[in-house]
Amino acid sequence: MIYVVGHKKPDTDSVCSAIVFAYLLNEWKKAGCKIMKIDDEAVPVIQGEPNAETKFVLEKFGVSVPEIMTDGEGKTVALVDHSDKVQSLDNIDKAEIIAIVDHHKIGDVTTPNPILFVNFPVGCTATVLKFLFDKTGISIPKDMAGLLLAAILSDTVVFKSATTTDMDKEAAEELAKIAGIDDITQFGIDVKSKLSDVSGMTAKDIIMRDFKDYNMSGKKVGVGQIELVDLKMIENRIDEIYEELGKIKSEGGYHTIVLMLTDIMKEGTELMVITDQPEIVEKTFGKKLEGKSVWLDGVMSRKKQVVPPLEKTFASL
Repeated sequence: MIYVVGHKKPDTDSVCSAIVFAYLLNEWKKAGCKIMKIDDEAVPVIQGEPNAETKFVLEKFGVSVPEIMTDGEGKTVALVDHSDKVQSLDNIDKAEIIAIVDHHKIGDVTTPNPILFVNFPVGCTATVLKFLFDKTGISIPKDMAGLLLAAILSDTVVFKSATTTDMDKEAAEELAKIAGIDDITQFGIDVKSKLSDVSGMTAKDIIMRDFKDYNMSGKKVGVGQIELVDLKMIENRIDEIYEELGKIKSEGGYHTIVLMLTDIMKEGTELMVITDQPEIVEKTFGKKLEGKSVWLDGVMSRKKQVVPPLEKTFASL
């Protein structure tokens, strides 16, 4: 069995890409793919419960939620939407990795043998998968097209993120036709609005819903993000969230924790920061921390606009 899995704290791209890549691997097996030899059946798995946005997407296109798997020891796996050990399965070093499909920076996962490794600097792993379908001549079913489209709209924040490329937009247009989606923008807003509802969620749940750990020049840094249609939906919980950030920082041994409160409509981010060195905020973003946070106009992407400049700053400390 080949287990296709995305990163910890799965988002829509991570889950949908795992499902679609598993489908594609099985189609390649049937067709006798020339790119790689495939002997086993592929199944998608996830490392945690899907969020509200992802559940909405899966339900809309009639696709079941994959089973949860967190340990890779002794298993054959294909990774999507990540190549960092810290974001991957436990004991990933004891798994056999046969493929990686991603759109992030190259991480620290290594393999003893050559593998399929496809990584484009685009806004979404789903865009890379669309390329692989086209390149190998495999038709995309309506439900798989819907998952890929939703993932692209989610990761690019309906094409507003700095990570968005023409390749993402072209892929989305083609996928929308297959999936039967007439208004791409409205569908994207419908998808993103599912993550804006934080009622009933604890402060910790809000922070950890899309949270990733990084090693920045030997210092542990956590960067979370929550995308909202309007920041007013969360303004009365700022103090509660800030207090929880402090607990997570202390208990987790972090040097710095950053939480991006991203306003989709205003196209910017209120950046909450707790750090041992507050000066890193001004050094990284050119603006001083004002109390608990600082507004960064035009900043929508963790991957491109927050993590890289932070890594550069930490490298210079």
